[in-house]
Amino acid sequence: MTDALTLGRLATERAANRPDLLATPVVDALTTFGAADGVFVAPIDPDLADTATFCAAYDVAPAASANCVVLSGKRSGEQRWAAAVVLATTRADVNGAVRRLLDVRKVSFAPMADAVEVTGMQYGGITPIGLPQDWPIFVDAAVAAAGPVVIGSGIRGSKIVIDGAALGRLPGAQVVDGLANPV
Repeated sequence: MTDALTLGRLATERAANRPDLLATPVVDALTTFGAADGVFVAPIDPDLADTATFCAAYDVAPAASANCVVLSGKRSGEQRWAAAVVLATTRADVNGAVRRLLDVRKVSFAPMADAVEVTGMQYGGITPIGLPQDWPIFVDAAVAAAGPVVIGSGIRGSKIVIDGAALGRLPGAQVVDGLANPV
Protein backbone atom coordinates (compact mmCIF):
# COMPACT_ATOMS: atom_id res chain seq x y z
CA MET A 1 0.00 0.00 0.00
CA THR A 2 1.40 3.38 -0.97
CA ASP A 3 1.62 6.38 1.34
CA ALA A 4 1.13 8.93 -1.47
CA LEU A 5 -0.53 9.22 -4.83
CA THR A 6 0.03 11.76 -7.59
CA LEU A 7 -2.67 12.95 -9.96
CA GLY A 8 -1.89 15.92 -12.16
CA ARG A 9 0.20 18.28 -10.04
CA LEU A 10 -1.39 17.11 -6.77
CA ALA A 11 1.07 15.46 -4.44
CA THR A 12 -1.06 13.71 -1.86
CA GLU A 13 -0.64 11.92 1.41
CA ARG A 14 -2.93 9.63 3.35
CA ALA A 15 -6.06 11.51 4.38
CA ALA A 16 -6.01 9.85 7.81
CA ASN A 17 -2.66 11.56 8.47
CA ARG A 18 -4.00 15.03 7.58
CA PRO A 19 -7.31 15.67 9.39
CA ASP A 20 -6.48 19.38 9.20
CA LEU A 21 -7.21 19.16 5.45
CA LEU A 22 -10.67 17.60 5.90
CA ALA A 23 -14.07 18.71 7.15
CA THR A 24 -15.08 17.16 10.49
CA PRO A 25 -17.76 14.86 8.97
CA VAL A 26 -15.11 13.49 6.56
CA VAL A 27 -12.64 12.80 9.37
CA ASP A 28 -15.39 11.02 11.32
CA ALA A 29 -16.45 8.92 8.30
CA LEU A 30 -12.88 7.81 7.56
CA THR A 31 -12.67 6.10 10.95
CA THR A 32 -15.25 3.52 9.82
CA PHE A 33 -14.78 3.47 6.03
CA GLY A 34 -13.25 0.14 5.01
CA ALA A 35 -11.34 1.71 2.11
CA ALA A 36 -9.84 4.57 4.16
CA ASP A 37 -6.28 3.42 3.35
CA GLY A 38 -6.99 4.37 -0.28
CA VAL A 39 -8.10 7.92 0.52
CA PHE A 40 -5.47 10.59 -0.12
CA VAL A 41 -5.60 14.37 0.30
CA ALA A 42 -3.65 17.34 -1.05
CA PRO A 43 -3.81 21.01 -0.08
CA ILE A 44 -4.93 23.43 -2.81
CA ASP A 45 -5.54 27.14 -3.12
CA PRO A 46 -9.17 27.58 -1.94
CA ASP A 47 -9.70 30.20 -4.65
CA LEU A 48 -9.05 27.45 -7.21
CA ALA A 49 -11.49 24.87 -5.77
CA ASP A 50 -14.18 25.17 -8.47
CA THR A 51 -13.86 22.31 -10.95
CA ALA A 52 -12.85 24.02 -14.20
CA THR A 53 -10.42 26.38 -12.48
CA PHE A 54 -9.01 23.57 -10.36
CA CYS A 55 -8.46 21.23 -13.32
CA ALA A 56 -6.61 23.93 -15.28
CA ALA A 57 -4.46 25.04 -12.34
CA TYR A 58 -3.46 21.54 -11.18
CA ASP A 59 -3.28 19.73 -14.55
CA VAL A 60 -6.04 17.28 -13.66
CA ALA A 61 -8.12 16.05 -16.58
CA PRO A 62 -11.85 16.74 -16.16
CA ALA A 63 -12.40 13.02 -16.80
CA ALA A 64 -10.46 12.37 -13.55
CA SER A 65 -12.42 14.94 -11.56
CA ALA A 66 -15.72 14.03 -9.91
CA ASN A 67 -18.36 16.37 -8.55
CA CYS A 68 -20.67 15.60 -5.66
CA VAL A 69 -23.98 17.45 -5.89
CA VAL A 70 -26.56 17.66 -3.12
CA LEU A 71 -30.13 17.14 -4.26
CA SER A 72 -33.51 17.26 -2.59
CA GLY A 73 -37.14 16.57 -3.32
CA LYS A 74 -40.35 15.95 -1.45
CA ARG A 75 -42.73 13.03 -1.39
CA SER A 76 -45.93 13.19 0.68
CA GLY A 77 -44.52 16.23 2.51
CA GLU A 78 -41.33 14.40 3.46
CA GLN A 79 -38.04 16.10 2.49
CA ARG A 80 -35.67 13.60 0.84
CA TRP A 81 -31.98 14.30 0.45
CA ALA A 82 -29.44 12.55 -1.74
CA ALA A 83 -26.05 13.05 -3.34
CA ALA A 84 -25.01 12.31 -6.90
CA VAL A 85 -21.38 11.79 -7.84
CA VAL A 86 -20.61 12.38 -11.51
CA LEU A 87 -17.52 13.10 -13.60
CA ALA A 88 -16.81 16.73 -14.46
CA THR A 89 -17.30 15.81 -18.13
CA THR A 90 -20.95 14.93 -17.42
CA ARG A 91 -24.08 16.32 -15.78
CA ALA A 92 -26.34 14.38 -13.42
CA ASP A 93 -29.65 13.38 -15.01
CA VAL A 94 -31.57 15.11 -12.24
CA ASN A 95 -35.00 15.09 -13.88
CA GLY A 96 -34.72 11.49 -15.06
CA ALA A 97 -32.48 9.02 -13.24
CA VAL A 98 -32.11 10.90 -9.95
CA ARG A 99 -35.82 11.71 -9.70
CA ARG A 100 -36.72 8.04 -10.19
CA LEU A 101 -34.07 6.81 -7.74
CA LEU A 102 -35.17 9.30 -5.08
CA ASP A 103 -38.83 8.48 -5.82
CA VAL A 104 -40.03 12.09 -5.90
CA ARG A 105 -42.06 14.07 -8.42
CA LYS A 106 -39.51 16.86 -8.65
CA VAL A 107 -35.87 16.97 -7.57
CA SER A 108 -33.64 20.01 -7.51
CA PHE A 109 -30.15 21.05 -6.55
CA ALA A 110 -30.13 22.07 -2.90
CA PRO A 111 -29.62 25.80 -2.31
CA MET A 112 -26.07 26.58 -1.19
CA ALA A 113 -27.02 27.54 2.38
CA ASP A 114 -29.07 24.35 2.82
CA ALA A 115 -26.33 22.14 1.36
CA VAL A 116 -23.74 23.62 3.71
CA GLU A 117 -26.03 23.30 6.74
CA VAL A 118 -27.12 19.69 6.20
CA THR A 119 -23.66 18.37 5.23
CA GLY A 120 -21.43 20.30 7.63
CA MET A 121 -19.12 20.96 4.66
CA GLN A 122 -18.08 24.02 2.69
CA TYR A 123 -19.79 24.77 -0.60
CA GLY A 124 -17.42 23.92 -3.43
CA GLY A 125 -15.84 21.17 -1.34
CA ILE A 126 -18.77 18.85 -0.63
CA THR A 127 -17.80 15.20 -0.86
CA PRO A 128 -19.76 11.95 -0.58
CA ILE A 129 -17.48 10.82 2.26
CA GLY A 130 -19.12 11.92 5.50
CA LEU A 131 -22.61 12.74 4.26
CA PRO A 132 -25.53 11.98 6.60
CA GLN A 133 -25.85 8.19 6.91
CA ASP A 134 -29.51 8.09 5.92
CA TRP A 135 -28.83 9.68 2.53
CA PRO A 136 -28.58 7.62 -0.62
CA ILE A 137 -25.38 8.34 -2.55
CA PHE A 138 -25.76 7.72 -6.27
CA VAL A 139 -22.39 7.14 -7.97
CA ASP A 140 -22.39 7.22 -11.75
CA ALA A 141 -20.93 4.01 -13.20
CA ALA A 142 -18.43 6.12 -15.16
CA VAL A 143 -17.00 7.42 -11.85
CA ALA A 144 -16.70 3.88 -10.48
CA ALA A 145 -14.84 2.84 -13.63
CA ALA A 146 -12.57 5.90 -13.88
CA GLY A 147 -9.72 4.77 -11.62
CA PRO A 148 -8.28 7.52 -9.40
CA VAL A 149 -10.53 10.60 -9.25
CA VAL A 150 -10.35 13.92 -7.47
CA ILE A 151 -13.31 14.95 -5.30
CA GLY A 152 -13.92 17.53 -2.61
CA SER A 153 -12.65 17.07 0.92
CA GLY A 154 -15.39 18.93 2.72
CA ILE A 155 -13.38 22.17 2.62
CA ARG A 156 -12.27 24.38 -0.27
CA GLY A 157 -8.58 24.25 0.73
CA SER A 158 -7.91 20.64 -0.30
CA LYS A 159 -8.97 17.79 -2.58
CA ILE A 160 -9.28 14.06 -2.03
CA VAL A 161 -7.91 11.51 -4.49
CA ILE A 162 -9.58 8.09 -4.34
CA ASP A 163 -10.27 5.21 -6.70
CA GLY A 164 -13.72 5.84 -8.15
CA ALA A 165 -14.77 2.26 -7.42
CA ALA A 166 -14.22 2.88 -3.69
CA LEU A 167 -16.90 5.59 -3.76
CA GLY A 168 -19.39 2.88 -4.65
CA ARG A 169 -18.50 1.14 -1.38
CA LEU A 170 -19.44 4.08 0.83
CA PRO A 171 -22.33 3.45 3.23
CA GLY A 172 -25.57 4.16 1.37
CA ALA A 173 -23.85 4.24 -2.02
CA GLN A 174 -25.29 2.74 -5.16
CA VAL A 175 -23.44 2.61 -8.49
CA VAL A 176 -25.89 3.62 -11.21
CA ASP A 177 -25.56 3.14 -14.97
CA GLY A 178 -26.79 6.23 -16.82
CA LEU A 179 -26.85 8.55 -13.81
CA ALA A 180 -25.15 11.26 -15.86
CA ASN A 181 -25.09 12.47 -19.46
CA PRO A 182 -22.10 13.91 -21.35
CA VAL A 183 -21.86 17.69 -21.32
